[in-house]
Amino acid sequence: MRKMRKSSIAGAVVALTLATATPAFAGNPPGTASAGSADFAKAGQAYKVAPLAVCDVNPDAAGTVTGASPAVSRTGLAIGDTSSTCTTEVVDPAQFLTKTTSVAKGAAFDLSALASLPGLKKGPRLKIGEWSITCTADEKGTSAGWELKAMSGWTGLPKEIKPGYVHDVVAKDGTVLAKAKFTDTVFPEPNDGSISMTLLKITFEPSSGYTGTVTVGTVACSPTP
Repeated sequence: MRKMRKSSIAGAVVALTLATATPAFAGNPPGTASAGSADFAKAGQAYKVAPLAVCDVNPDAAGTVTGASPAVSRTGLAIGDTSSTCTTEVVDPAQFLTKTTSVAKGAAFDLSALASLPGLKKGPRLKIGEWSITCTADEKGTSAGWELKAMSGWTGLPKEIKPGYVHDVVAKDGTVLAKAKFTDTVFPEPNDGSISMTLLKITFEPSSGYTGTVTVGTVACSPTP
């Protein structure tokens, strides 16, 4: 199977605050970021990675809250160092206007679990060299942006990834081993201008012999007061 390499893929989603929206009752937190997590199993053996590099903005004071996690390794999965920053900035003291930015970053993501399957059931080794995801908020609304770099193993991935795109991870014989959902974005109902996004969520299919999920990069933020 020919591996696919992309130098960089990026995108953004915007959520505007409705005129009647009340930020105090936002469906998402003021600002949060995490580098991801994992919870999967095979033949009764569980592999878990607790949420990595978590941070939350302090909406009541200007400054930056940071999170960091060292590289982790489980059978079939390796993730390099990850970090996060959650920043509150005062943009207009006279009007008490603030802006928040929540960012998660990581490197050296390597899911080799499917590549260890035998024969024609063998799947690709999924790698991401670098990635980042950002959620930015002000009094007008929110936006989420993301970037993926140095990807390999993602055969058939389109040049433009639309929000919520689902990529089938297939074996040599064409069997779907997992579903990879990119940029899963959630807007609360009713819309209050807040937003949450998961950069990548890989869900194993029964045909792989694995159960569970692997998540890369999550952020959420709400319009500021």
